[in-house]
Amino acid sequence: MKTIKNAVFVKSASSATEYKGFGKPEIVLVGRSNVGKSSLLNMLANNSKLAKVSSTQGKTRLLNFFLFNDEFMLVDLPGYGYAATSKVEQLKWKNMIEGYIKKSKNIASAILILDIRHLPTVQDIQMFEFLTFYNISVTIVATKYDKIKKSECAKKMRDIAATLKVGVENIMLVSSETAHGRQNLIDRIYQFVGESV
Repeated sequence: MKTIKNAVFVKSASSATEYKGFGKPEIVLVGRSNVGKSSLLNMLANNSKLAKVSSTQGKTRLLNFFLFNDEFMLVDLPGYGYAATSKVEQLKWKNMIEGYIKKSKNIASAILILDIRHLPTVQDIQMFEFLTFYNISVTIVATKYDKIKKSECAKKMRDIAATLKVGVENIMLVSSETAHGRQNLIDRIYQFVGESV
């Protein structure tokens, strides 16, 4: 069983052209604005202050690189789908995300974070298909599990699976609040990290 012993912030980049690579396997965190990427990252690190968490949508505007266990990078990408952002800014974020994914040679896997309370959006589906097109293995994480009744969980999972056209077994239940599913997600990450080193 793998454990996270240390995690540190390494660098932010404002464009794919600034990305130089770090020689470590990269696990990419993707999801719509305010879905909880930073909270999930902090939960994995067991450090609530590692990544800045904001209740304001669209706060993450850079590619943020975090080194875990001196073994792999977690890359927190800007959230997509924030309607209040200008079209110019949305296009900038889109180009930043796509440019990084196309350019990086170190991506081992991606984690697509969804809010279990809501069906995947058009942007979620597009991101899933985009990553799959580039042969990047995607772990689908349904977060905010603590926000619903346990009796609702099975149906919510089935609905997400049907929307993304995957099996329910391909979706991991996680709560950043309670750390439910933390170890399973760490083990999942290391399946891909191990294949890359």
